[in-house]
Amino acid sequence: MSSRILILDCGSQFTQLIARRVREARVYSEIHPPTRSLEWIKAWNPTGIILSGGPNSVTDEGAPDFDKGLLDVAPILGVCYGLQWITHVEGGKVTAGGGREYGRAMITVDEAAGVFAGFARGEETQVWMSHGDHVDAPPPGYVKTASSGNVVAGFRHATKPIHAIQFHSEVAHTVRGAEIIGNFLFGVCGAKPDWTPGSFVEREIAQIRELVGDKHVICGLSGGVDSSVAAALVHRAIGDQLTCIFVDTGLLRLHEREQVERTFKANLGIKLITVRAEERFIKALAGEAEPEKKRTIIGHMFIDVFEDAAAAAGKDAAFLVQGTLYPDVIESVSVKGGPSATIKTHHNVGGLKPGMKFKLIEPLRELFKDEVRNVGRELGLPEEMVGRHPFPGPGLAIRVLGAVDQPAIDTLRKADAIYLEEIREAGLYDDIWQAFAVFLPIRSVGVMGDFRTYENAIALRAVTSTDGMTADWFAFPHEVLARISSRIINEVAGVNRVVYDVSSKPPATIEWE
Repeated sequence: MSSRILILDCGSQFTQLIARRVREARVYSEIHPPTRSLEWIKAWNPTGIILSGGPNSVTDEGAPDFDKGLLDVAPILGVCYGLQWITHVEGGKVTAGGGREYGRAMITVDEAAGVFAGFARGEETQVWMSHGDHVDAPPPGYVKTASSGNVVAGFRHATKPIHAIQFHSEVAHTVRGAEIIGNFLFGVCGAKPDWTPGSFVEREIAQIRELVGDKHVICGLSGGVDSSVAAALVHRAIGDQLTCIFVDTGLLRLHEREQVERTFKANLGIKLITVRAEERFIKALAGEAEPEKKRTIIGHMFIDVFEDAAAAAGKDAAFLVQGTLYPDVIESVSVKGGPSATIKTHHNVGGLKPGMKFKLIEPLRELFKDEVRNVGRELGLPEEMVGRHPFPGPGLAIRVLGAVDQPAIDTLRKADAIYLEEIREAGLYDDIWQAFAVFLPIRSVGVMGDFRTYENAIALRAVTSTDGMTADWFAFPHEVLARISSRIINEVAGVNRVVYDVSSKPPATIEWE
């Protein structure tokens, strides 16, 4: 890419949204921790730098801090905490409390230029605020560009390309937020919008060929969007040097193995080996109820199965392809060591077996889910593959809450199949980002045919989202939910209660484990 934006994460819950908004403008971005050295940042050669918001006061012990020389590396946009840090290091005053603002707020544009180009001077516009500390006046050498009452909502350096805003332009509630980010990218930084699926495919193919040389590669294929696109991309680069291994873990959706085999033979022409390993996975998971440990067990078992399958196929493979995505990395390793909280370990990021013999190829590691779908379309994959709902690598093991056993998996698989069938029948599948059933570790009293029952409960989850980093629950028509519930209770033995999850992300995650 000729342009790329470095986002330094100060701990905001919205940092990932900044990256999304930049990429939506077709400019590449990456999130890194504030601990990156000035030398590292210079070597990364950013077109622009964005300092995110965060929960700290700039004077707190251990608060994110940067070398002041950062202000001379590239154009800067400070957001919320970023504005306060710039104020602090440039000799201004950050006041604790008093001017705190949370949620929707109106600001007044004082200067219709820079990040506010295209606005009118004196114009009021809605933004999203989330700050306790505030700034009453810009630091020396800076000019106020926006205000919220007596509080500074934006400023810029008089001569340098340094801009800052107290509000969050990256969230949807900031009405002209995308315009503000675009002004910074193109008006201030001079970035070029060249982050496209085509450019990504071209770059990755070249890198994969250089990395692999004449060695053999295997791909852990799940049949989901991520691994399918990763396989297609690597196959485009190295052809028959790639062998895909599909592992039936016994934790898959109904008829998943048959569908994967049929789809890949029909559409991709990739060498595919199917391994039946249901008993190995169920046995390894026996009695384990802790979600993180389940993920780790599955991650280690995957590697064991791949190594055995590759050896049986006579392939001395040096590399393993995985469909790891950027949200997997962010949630698993806390934004590469930054101050944001680790949410969960994805089996293909933090759960891999130490000392495995393969080197990893993760061609989608920089992408969000919608970008992966677009890359799949660029590669010519059919919509039935790229449009599928996400399915986690650990499969149904993390949708059976608590310890995993075969009866629970069988019950969940049947309920999930009915759920997805009814969603498709109602014409709602493409309106939902992800939908699935969850087996709850409880039983409840019911009545069937005048008899008392004491049986299992199934929870249904369906969300709308763009990238999986944030999500809202899907508002089903009541008659659809009623039909789904009725079918599951009547057709799945051992279930007498169905509930629907109406939690958003945050505070909940999409998956329950």
